[in-house]
Amino acid sequence: MSEQPGPSPAYANPIQAPGTDEALWRDWDGWRALPELRLPEAGRVVVVAAHPDDEVLGAGGTMAMLADAGTALTVVSVTDGEQSHADSKAVTPGRLTQLRAEELRQALAALGTGAAHVVRLQVPDTRVAFHEDEIVKALVPVLEGAALCLAPWIGDVHGDHEAAGRAALAAAAQASVPCLMYPVWMWHWARPGDPRVPWPSAHRVTLPADVQARKRAAVARFATQVEPIGPAPEDAAVLPPDEVAHHLRAHEVMFQ
Repeated sequence: MSEQPGPSPAYANPIQAPGTDEALWRDWDGWRALPELRLPEAGRVVVVAAHPDDEVLGAGGTMAMLADAGTALTVVSVTDGEQSHADSKAVTPGRLTQLRAEELRQALAALGTGAAHVVRLQVPDTRVAFHEDEIVKALVPVLEGAALCLAPWIGDVHGDHEAAGRAALAAAAQASVPCLMYPVWMWHWARPGDPRVPWPSAHRVTLPADVQARKRAAVARFATQVEPIGPAPEDAAVLPPDEVAHHLRAHEVMFQ
């Protein structure tokens, strides 16, 4: 995940406004209305992420269950997430590129998906919307022959996530591969039953206890995102504990 640039003082960007308490989500009675998603029983699944960590936050448990069932995984990092701390003097974008690639490797191992093939497109972080056509061209051959694509939700209110999702949808259509979309920032700015969310198209993936534990361990591997990288305000964690809590539930959600 990378921070979305925008004018924070007036909270013009919902991601930078105070978020929804996870307790409200956990107590929501609407979970029961979401049908259980049937995962592919064979074939390869391609997981597209705008930044290294999005795939684990939004779909890490699903990925672990697919790997447990013997499904081959390809993980596509559209950007390297090098701008997550753009104003920091503690770490350079080049160093963040290295760190986040290693964090992803460790997170995939913690999930039990260490055999996944990782593809890095190296599109500039925060600039994905300006490269959608080339992303589509890169994704089509990766998707050919796959059973399913998982990609960021196009309504996530994060420019990179939405652009990566649009590109994945377009590429999946060209490759004749079904595409499901996982939210990441939605849990921050939306509220239970929020009319801005397409709940009728939402499906639930229930995570066994051991998968939840593996996902928790995988999320913790993204130290540059869940911990401060230095003492200055611009070094703060992108994902403080109240944000991480949204992604450590007993289920994940995918939109069709």
